[in-house]
Amino acid sequence: NAVLCWKFCHVFHKLLRDGHPNVIKDSMRHKADLNDMSRMWGHLSEGYGKLCSIYLKLLITKMEFHIKNPRFPGNLQMSNRQLDEAGENDVNNFFQLTVEMFDYLECELNVFLGVFSSLDMSRSVSVTAAGQCRLAPLIQVILDSSHLYDYTVKLLFKLHSCLPADTLQGHRDRFQEQFKKLKSLFYRSSNLQYFKRLIQIPQLPENPPNFLRASALSEHISPVVVIPVESSSPESEHVVETEDLVDTDIPPLSSAVDSKFDDLFGTSAATDPFNFNSQNGMRKDEKDRLIEQLTAELQALKEELESFRLESGRLCQALRGRVNELEAELAEQTHLKQQALGESEFLRAELDDLRRVKEDTEKEQRSLSEIERKAQANEQRYTKLKEKYTELVQSHADLLRKNAEVTRQMTVARAAQDEVENVKKEMQDKLKAAQDATSQQEKAQLEQLQALQAELMSSRSELETLKSTVTSSQQSTEQLSTQLSSLEAEKAGLMETVSQKEAELANLGVELERVQSSLTNERESGVKAAESLQNQLNEKESREQALESELVSLRWASLRAALEEAGRIVQDSLNQLEDPAHISCTSSADYLVSRCQVALDCVERLQSARDGFVSDNTDVSGLVRAVTQFAHLVGDVIVQGSATSHMVPVEQADALADNVKACGAEALALLCQLKERESMGTADCSRLRAALDTVMALGEKLRPRGLELQQGELGDLVEQEMAATSAAVESAAARIEEMLNKSRAVDTGIKMEVNERILASCTDLMQAIKVLVLSSKDLQRDIVESGRGAASMKEFYVKNSRWTEGLISASKAVGWGATMLVDAADQVVQGKGKFEELMVCSHEIAASTAQLVAASKVKADKDSSNLSRLQQASKGVTQATAGVVASTKSGKSQIEDTETMDFTTMTLTQIKRQEMDAQVLVLELETRLQKERERLGELRKKHYELAGVAEGWGGEEEGTG
Repeated sequence: NAVLCWKFCHVFHKLLRDGHPNVIKDSMRHKADLNDMSRMWGHLSEGYGKLCSIYLKLLITKMEFHIKNPRFPGNLQMSNRQLDEAGENDVNNFFQLTVEMFDYLECELNVFLGVFSSLDMSRSVSVTAAGQCRLAPLIQVILDSSHLYDYTVKLLFKLHSCLPADTLQGHRDRFQEQFKKLKSLFYRSSNLQYFKRLIQIPQLPENPPNFLRASALSEHISPVVVIPVESSSPESEHVVETEDLVDTDIPPLSSAVDSKFDDLFGTSAATDPFNFNSQNGMRKDEKDRLIEQLTAELQALKEELESFRLESGRLCQALRGRVNELEAELAEQTHLKQQALGESEFLRAELDDLRRVKEDTEKEQRSLSEIERKAQANEQRYTKLKEKYTELVQSHADLLRKNAEVTRQMTVARAAQDEVENVKKEMQDKLKAAQDATSQQEKAQLEQLQALQAELMSSRSELETLKSTVTSSQQSTEQLSTQLSSLEAEKAGLMETVSQKEAELANLGVELERVQSSLTNERESGVKAAESLQNQLNEKESREQALESELVSLRWASLRAALEEAGRIVQDSLNQLEDPAHISCTSSADYLVSRCQVALDCVERLQSARDGFVSDNTDVSGLVRAVTQFAHLVGDVIVQGSATSHMVPVEQADALADNVKACGAEALALLCQLKERESMGTADCSRLRAALDTVMALGEKLRPRGLELQQGELGDLVEQEMAATSAAVESAAARIEEMLNKSRAVDTGIKMEVNERILASCTDLMQAIKVLVLSSKDLQRDIVESGRGAASMKEFYVKNSRWTEGLISASKAVGWGATMLVDAADQVVQGKGKFEELMVCSHEIAASTAQLVAASKVKADKDSSNLSRLQQASKGVTQATAGVVASTKSGKSQIEDTETMDFTTMTLTQIKRQEMDAQVLVLELETRLQKERERLGELRKKHYELAGVAEGWGGEEEGTG
């Protein structure tokens, strides 16, 4: 049951916090069951299943943390001294403890976020039973989180006082993330009605602590979670008070005394036959008894009055507390009301803005829909025109085909007409030939007739003489008549054939006229259709020209909008340089150089895109992309250049800032030239390229010198620095031995004893440092052998340049600290130096060796034997440093005890005068101490910054601005 598991987790958390100390130890044997239960509930993605899985992981993390750190109680309540003892004054333990607290707090925040993400915060979930069931375990989470946040802040300040800031960059980033989440969750929880009567949730500061400033620790206020005591209701108190004051079941005091007396000595006088006092009239004893009774009643009333006064005082105090609580709640409600009013006004203003935005959006949507509708209508019109044009082209092709067919038919008709004309000519020729032949035959017949007539005449004349020839002549006449009739029949046939041909010719002429008229009509209709098609084609071309001009204007509008937006981006980057909040942003010279190189490449792409657009203005997308990328990269160069100027000296910072601003001005000028069509083709990028080259050259000058080392030099430098450190330690030990011999020969008494003790502790410290350096060399050799593979040792150092530079810096710090310690000890032994210098040098050596250990163990295997020896050597250095400080303090106190003041010869006025001088000196020293502490914090901060620039600690990181 998921809900039952959730409540079990709540009860188990309560037991781990407030139960017996052995609860955590005895619960570890159930860790495997809790892990299985967490994995089982983790398969559910919603509801109580996911919450149970997250909560069980938190409980397992809590048990593991307390088992690893048994000094921490279950409720995490510890004093500062106990917190220091938990780390055993070892920076490595503090480092590991901080990481474990980060993991612990991360689990707490996961439970917080899981509960809030599962609730619907738009409704009053804190007043419902289901919401309170989920919110109830958060009280234990709030109690744990407040202590973990407080201890994390204190441990980070302690680590920053011992280790360089670059080593703790990951800690600071993780703390920043958890601080934002915890602050938001505390604020959301404090506004829930469920928590207001159960717990008082603290509010975290507006900004996280600045760990780079040592004095910021005094500004830290530990968050305190207050659980108010539940007070009984006024009605129950009133009932109890009335029952205490009046009890009708208890008899009066006088009757109680009488009944007790009667029980001891018998009945009263009225019923006692042996009461002789009443018989003799003696009432003195009765008066005394009455007086005693009244006195006892008076005493009882006084005691009752006193108890009543005490009760009334308690009630008044409780009522005053209740009144104060109600007044505080009223003030809080008033504040919440004002806050709600402000939020309502803000929300109302946002609602008005949203309404205006909605109206504008609706207008834009309407205009957009109108434009889309017009575009769709234009598209449909264009489609129709295209279809009409296709139909016209098809009809034009059909007409052309018909025209070709008609032309062919006309050609055939003309050929037929020519053939008819040829036939007509042939028939006319034949007719003429026949007419000629007929006429010739007629002529011949006439001639023959005339000859016959002549012959007839001659025959008539000779009729009588030639009667024998009459019959033959008649027969020949009949033959001639037959021939003449046959010729006339043939003439009639020829005339009929000619008439038929003429009729056919007339029909062909009518058909030709009809074809010519239809061809003329088709030509006229084709001309009209061609004219209409030409008009439509002209309209389409004009429409296409209008659309093309509109498209060109849209292209320019989009390009101009992109250029304006790019100008706003560059101008915004320039405005950030004037923002006071930008002063805290920093960046590295390496990152600035890389961004300048990318910006120069983008300028080249912009120029190529500009040239392409000038030659062919149909494709504007490439130029828009180039302009957008150009604006972002130039803005990034401006911001990163300004952030880099915050990390360099003033003169170089001013020069870099001026060149960055000049780069922004050139970019704006180039964008203004690209906005105009006339100046786009002549826009020059050389000035902007020169400005970027100048910024890049300044960035190259500002790069840390550690990055300029050649590959061979870096590996040799590690060996040289480690050898120099060993030599410095050996030289320091020899000098201390020499000083000890001189002190034994010259000094006597307390001074010799003090010098011997100090020099002996310094000798022990040198021996511990020597062991530490040798252990560090062995560990580095293991690291190089296990990580270099087939590469050489120098190549391994070059590949891991950040780690190598850390080793070099730590080695330099150890050698320098040993030299300074010997110099300070020499001055103290000679009586010219101060004991405080010796203690400061000891602390500096402890910090330097801690830095060397941290730099050495970064890449080491946690199971390495050399690592354990290095940690033991580090503890030996810490103990030796403590011995130097203790011997120095002891010697200083011994020497100061010998220089006691003699007040025997001083008068009252002199003592008063010296007292006033001492008070003035104390005030001056306190003021100077405060100023020196502030100066020390600033010096440490500047030291971290300069060390980071000189050694290249932040060379591979991107700018934080």
